[in-house]
Amino acid sequence: MDSFVSEPGPASSETLSNNALKRERRARERQVREEEKKKVTTNKTPENQRQQVANNDTMDPSQFLSNRIKSLALLKESGVNPYPHKFEISMSITEFIDKYRSLHVGEHVENTEISLAGRILNKRSSSSKLYFYDLHGNGAKIQVMADARHSNMDEHEFCKYHSGVKRGDIVGICGFPGKSQRGELSIFPRSLVVLTPCLLMLPRHTVTSNSDEAQSKKKTRNHSWTPGITRNPETNILRDQETRYRQRYLDLMLNSEVQKIFRTRAKIISYSRDFLDNLGFIEVETPAMTMTAGGAAARPFITHHNELNMKLYMRISPELYLKKLVVGGLDRVYEIGKVFRNEGMDLTHLPEFTMFEFYMAYADYNDLMGIIEKLLSDMVKELTGSHKIKYHGNGFDSEPVEIDFTPPFRRIDLIEEIESRANLSIPKDLSSETANKFLLEACEKFDVKCPAPHTTTRLLDKLVGLEETCINPTFIINHPEIMSPLAKWHRSKPGLTERFELFVNKKELCNAYTELNDPQVQRQRFAEQLKDRQLGDDEAMVLDESFCSCLEYGLPPTAGLGMGIDRLAMLLTDSPNVKEVILFPAMKPQD
Repeated sequence: MDSFVSEPGPASSETLSNNALKRERRARERQVREEEKKKVTTNKTPENQRQQVANNDTMDPSQFLSNRIKSLALLKESGVNPYPHKFEISMSITEFIDKYRSLHVGEHVENTEISLAGRILNKRSSSSKLYFYDLHGNGAKIQVMADARHSNMDEHEFCKYHSGVKRGDIVGICGFPGKSQRGELSIFPRSLVVLTPCLLMLPRHTVTSNSDEAQSKKKTRNHSWTPGITRNPETNILRDQETRYRQRYLDLMLNSEVQKIFRTRAKIISYSRDFLDNLGFIEVETPAMTMTAGGAAARPFITHHNELNMKLYMRISPELYLKKLVVGGLDRVYEIGKVFRNEGMDLTHLPEFTMFEFYMAYADYNDLMGIIEKLLSDMVKELTGSHKIKYHGNGFDSEPVEIDFTPPFRRIDLIEEIESRANLSIPKDLSSETANKFLLEACEKFDVKCPAPHTTTRLLDKLVGLEETCINPTFIINHPEIMSPLAKWHRSKPGLTERFELFVNKKELCNAYTELNDPQVQRQRFAEQLKDRQLGDDEAMVLDESFCSCLEYGLPPTAGLGMGIDRLAMLLTDSPNVKEVILFPAMKPQD
């Protein structure tokens, strides 16, 4: 039966002679050294230890749960609270490692008392008087060497208590720092108390033989992942994707790389925020529910406001609100927030994702190319130590590609590149029926599939295909007006706009342009989008009259950019699936 009782005071040792104490100490030291040697090779694991692990692994999970619940009930009946309200820690595990990593092999600092807390993810016993635990917390791990000699318990109580501590339990430890004879930094507990018992069995890394286990441990030791380098999912304890995404807490708990992934994502957001703050931008918040779904070409989610008895849309972009703020005099604004698009899900698309958008008065798209080039190249260098990263863009079963963020980034003129590659001469007036027919014939000629409706915008979008050449960061610039209803016309190329998209590893990362600030032209562009909607394109933009009215008060020359945080996090964490970088991704319901 499990036991979670708090440790009593130290047992009396006055009855033992000095010689007996010395003999016992020498015997225990020999035992500790032997145990540490046995940890090196799995085949040398003590039989009683192997049996203990086997019993835990083969126990029926429902029986494990039942046993633990019964133990808690007995504790509660005896007046013991198995869920203490608080445990005072003196430092984190990370701070402990930083402070005491320089200790010499075998050195103990017994006159120092440290209190740590964390979750036990591995337990090994050499005997009833010596237990080893792996204590995890805040992305770090240390060894706990629980030796009856140092405990405040007598040997019988020590054995009884530690036999009830299970893998997954959250514990608090008071003890002293030291290094084992093998040089492993450890904490030696004088007291150890279970703060929160784990009632369910945790998954283990499954291996089929001793050689497989040894190889698996070797991979784990040799592969310490950092941003910018490739990851090895084979080192994960929990591998089932459904379980990992639906029960992210288990994924974070058991797979050490996962916490690093989300810490890297947090650093991406912090770096972006600091970068713009230093340029004089201010961060703002705009509505997530709107009366019109504007700012992007996408299908929205629809909800209902009961009090107002009206239909609302979850925002597909914060763009129009941010530009209204620039009209109001906030010349440099940005927002980092969720947007929602009611579209399909695949390896790079989810209906809910994080957008980073900023708008800068008295600037154009050339300025933004320089800003985003510096932001990304400096960020990659800061977070990875290099401008070059490795990425499994086609899955972990394929060879990784190298992506170089060294500035300057390549630039491709969209129409010129299409005409050059396909030996075409596209009509200049892309709003004409002639242009639509020409593009439809071009798609048929090159076997490019474009689902109906065959609007000129959709035909152009399918025909482009330039992203396939964009492994390193590449700006595709100067899109046609018909594809860019919110972008300003090009100052020297009729029919085109001052717009760019930044592609990395064949995927769009950023979209930006010199903002259209002529209200009459904006209304005309919205009217052209309405024609596409009437032809069946439900992703075409709708007229936002409040935005057009705002433009009539005067939007200064402005440039704006939107970047997907999730896709950037995918690149820097070697995650070919976007669900790897979103803590709780959208999932189909289970049966």
